[in-house]
Amino acid sequence: MSRSPIRHEIRAATLADKDDLLALARHLDSVNLPDHEPTIREILEHSERSFSGDIGDPRRRSYVFVLRDLDEDRAVGTSMVIAQLGRRDAPYIYFDVHTEERYSATLDRHFAHDVLSIGYSYNGPTEIGGLVVHPDVRRSNDRLGMMISYVRFLWIALRRPDFQDRVLAELLPPLQEDGTSHLWEAVGRRFTGLTYREADRLSKRNKEFIRGLFPDGDIYVSLLAPEARAVIGKVGPQTRGVEKLLRRIGFRYWNRVDPFDGGPHFIAATEDIQLVQRTCRVVARQAEDGTPLPARALFAVDLDRPPYLRCIPSEYLANPADPTDVRVPAETLRHLEVADGDRVAMLPLDRGPSAAPGRSDGPGS
Repeated sequence: MSRSPIRHEIRAATLADKDDLLALARHLDSVNLPDHEPTIREILEHSERSFSGDIGDPRRRSYVFVLRDLDEDRAVGTSMVIAQLGRRDAPYIYFDVHTEERYSATLDRHFAHDVLSIGYSYNGPTEIGGLVVHPDVRRSNDRLGMMISYVRFLWIALRRPDFQDRVLAELLPPLQEDGTSHLWEAVGRRFTGLTYREADRLSKRNKEFIRGLFPDGDIYVSLLAPEARAVIGKVGPQTRGVEKLLRRIGFRYWNRVDPFDGGPHFIAATEDIQLVQRTCRVVARQAEDGTPLPARALFAVDLDRPPYLRCIPSEYLANPADPTDVRVPAETLRHLEVADGDRVAMLPLDRGPSAAPGRSDGPGS
């Protein structure tokens, strides 16, 4: 098998990636990326229609990205952006976590109770999710996990009007060895009669059963089993690295959790996310042989035809007088199929004097 000068590429996922995404889903099996062939097919079909613009309402679009190892001709990572979480036909459902204080003067006793209050939003935030990196490459020196995570923010920056003013990330909490949720067993299963997996998959298509069967009143955490109390708002071991990344780029815990498993919700104003701020359009020129290229970035072209997005990591050198004028290797231009001096999107992976500032407000800016 011949080796490409560019080993890893991120692009829009298509139905041709179905088998690879199914293999990746086995390492997560979440509501956004379930280990279920018919659902994966639907997700990919919806994503293709989103990238192509066949889905006219931007709020109903969702985008799946795939990270491919070109030498091995396989997908080694994937991620997703859902343009809007929560609409009239599919509300965003959550538990708010707050504290209620009680005091008895007669007994001179004071208690602070953690309380779960169910909420429904019909005009919710953009959501990032579905992040999976194959175990074989998670410790790669190429920082592949960072790349497939960052591409979502690059895409949001390039299509900023199509996304909401806040971005949500839901992290997995600690789960039982068989993937079951302690919180679901203590709450959800008692009110629905469904297993965690059954409810998770049903909620992808229809959330009516949650409003119909879940209690409207507050749930006092102190009444739950210790195992259920322990996972509310906690980050599981498989997503601690994601939590660090989110906090570093501007996200914070929202005192809000998933009603199924208690996984914490992190939120950020879209304009305040560092990766959105740092994405910009640059003029890419071929570097002369021997030119030092000290910085590294994701470079991308967005297209109106498949693969809709082509994104690769590359070294570069920014012009000190104009940071949006950069020099890149010849193979970077060739792989992106652009000419010397064309404009491309860029998201610096390094912070420093050669990292280009600014961001784009649309595909043509």
